Amino acid sequence: MPLISEEPQIPESAQGPRVTPAAGRTTPTPRPVPGPRSAATPRPGRPGPGPARPAPPAQRAHPAPAAPAPARPKPAESPSAPQIQLIPAPVAGALDAAEEAVDLLLESGRAPGDILVLTTGEQHPWAAHELSFGEAAYWAQHDAGDDVFFADVSAADRAGARPVVVVAVNGDADPTVARTLPVARDRAGALLIVCGDPQTINSALGAGV
Repeated sequence: MPLISEEPQIPESAQGPRVTPAAGRTTPTPRPVPGPRSAATPRPGRPGPGPARPAPPAQRAHPAPAAPAPARPKPAESPSAPQIQLIPAPVAGALDAAEEAVDLLLESGRAPGDILVLTTGEQHPWAAHELSFGEAAYWAQHDAGDDVFFADVSAADRAGARPVVVVAVNGDADPTVARTLPVARDRAGALLIVCGDPQTINSALGAGV
């Protein structure tokens, strides 16, 4: 009798999953397959991640800069209109008041070469002394421009402009004062100081004081 070859027996452990469970057996519940963990879910026994770090400065959102406000027009400045300061003083004390004004200017940091002092009456003692050496030496000091310069109003036209002009109204001749103060105002680049009788000064300068 011919031999019938027997089919090889496959161990049960090596077989694939059964489609139909054997009778009397319950199908085990399949275990869920763990998915990828999110960054917010900590692993068991380990602390979770800390708070999110702020983005580096290059990645932070910056608010759009506000549109610049339109520039306001500046008031026009007239270089020929210096500030005018009046120091009331009698005729006899106008020269002393002018010297005190010069001292205050120097103490405040004003350079000596910035100041010109004009007198309407008697000359300042310094001017009288320097003129005794001749007008050439006297005006050479004016041209050097490195010190306070004192001059009579008759020389106001020759004196050059300086940032500060101080006028000592130590003469009561109204026509002389009326002629001198407008010239002194033209010579003053930033400040005109007038020492003397306020009524005389105001009538000479008009509404400018």
